[in-house]
Amino acid sequence: MTRPSGVSPPDNVTALSSADADANSRGMNQVLDAIRTVVGPRGWIDEASDMESYGGEERGLYRGSCLAVVRPADTAEVAQVLRLCDEAGLAVYPQGGNTGLVGGAVPQGGIVLSTERLSRLRAVDALNHTLTVESGMILADVQRAAEEAGAYFPLSLGAEGSCRIGGNLSTNAGGINVLRYGNARDLVLGLEVVLADGRIWDGLRGLRKDNSGYDLKHLFVGAEGTLGVITAATLKLFPHPVQRETAMAALGSVEAVLDLFKEARDALGGLLTAFELIPRRGLEFAQFHIPGVADPFPTHYPWYVLFEAASPRPGDDLRGTLETILEAAFETGTVADAVLADSLGRRQALWRIRETIPEAQKPEGGSIKHDVAVPISRVAEFMHRATAAVEAAIPGVRVCPFGHVGDGNIHFNLSQPVGADTDAFLARWHEMNRIVHDIAVSLDGTFSAEHGIGLLKKDDLAHYRSPVELELMRSLKRTLDPRNIMNPGKLLDV
Repeated sequence: MTRPSGVSPPDNVTALSSADADANSRGMNQVLDAIRTVVGPRGWIDEASDMESYGGEERGLYRGSCLAVVRPADTAEVAQVLRLCDEAGLAVYPQGGNTGLVGGAVPQGGIVLSTERLSRLRAVDALNHTLTVESGMILADVQRAAEEAGAYFPLSLGAEGSCRIGGNLSTNAGGINVLRYGNARDLVLGLEVVLADGRIWDGLRGLRKDNSGYDLKHLFVGAEGTLGVITAATLKLFPHPVQRETAMAALGSVEAVLDLFKEARDALGGLLTAFELIPRRGLEFAQFHIPGVADPFPTHYPWYVLFEAASPRPGDDLRGTLETILEAAFETGTVADAVLADSLGRRQALWRIRETIPEAQKPEGGSIKHDVAVPISRVAEFMHRATAAVEAAIPGVRVCPFGHVGDGNIHFNLSQPVGADTDAFLARWHEMNRIVHDIAVSLDGTFSAEHGIGLLKKDDLAHYRSPVELELMRSLKRTLDPRNIMNPGKLLDV
């Protein structure tokens, strides 16, 4: 494949006569003027230079364009904007922090509807353990609001300083705490959504139990903005951890990693919050390219695990439990070496290794990414088969698999061979995807664990999902967005 810089218009677009084109242009200008009136000067951007940051995406694979960026100030303005767009058949591309990794927020014409001004904390219910926030609130601000309420909101990922909670919900974000708390879907109790035709669904209910019909919120969580715009959410809170212990272990094989996981899970139960895989190559990339990253061990090992336990109870002896787990693992030969963080600074240094691997891959040249998941019991088989397959296809390719092994989600990334041509390597993106995805799916896994579909994985969705599943998805899309104005061209074709 060539690296895409945008998306071409559909093949079935019919050329318009000059008169028709002028009339359409006048009509569209009238719609845009009406939208501009709704949102006011602060909510309207149409200068090309100011729209630049809204047209790209994190990996640089896609570049889009739009007629304007619209920034509504509240739900009522979102509703008015969508009503106007639906009546005119004008495409709407919802966008939060624009930190996605599959091109899901890249505009292909129409308008970008940015939620960045929808950033208010609406309500705190300390006894019910919920926050109600608007969708444009930055994830780190949601975390802080929970902390100020004496509670904990556990969704945590590398982009938390710039991603927005509406985008997290629209992509069903994962992150480092899925093992204990679940994905974004598991952290939401209620939603407020503006539908494609401008109607507002107020589902902001803070209920743990509500068996009164279809659970509509789950239609919009993970829908990538193709069914409506999430404008607010009621989120679950948890007791704030008062103690946290972090360890990093060095191991000789993926099988040993899984053995350690079982021991840690059995000993800690729900107190095990993270279990992250780091390959030797990933540690070396980070050590070489990221200032301040150091190898915690004097000897090199093939694999490392960063795992963490946390408890809201001050009396739990987490450190003693981690020491017991590691001592037993030493005795059986599962673990070759280990360190326990003895300070906040040490904990941050260990996490810095894991968190900077994606950034550290960039200076190494082209990188073909995968976001797969398989049952934990099949992780070792996946790693062996996928590694052998891609190394056979591209001699010298540098496999760098890392991530959330505790929930079966591996970011199976491929860095180009040393000295290889970057464009030629990236031209094999789809080929490598098919190899890796075929293996994951054959092991009862998935080709997309937490990043979503967007533009990048549309062909994979069509290839791996059954006709029944695809038709159910299309039926939902046609019902909720009959004019196909909501993020058209993403996730699936209708």
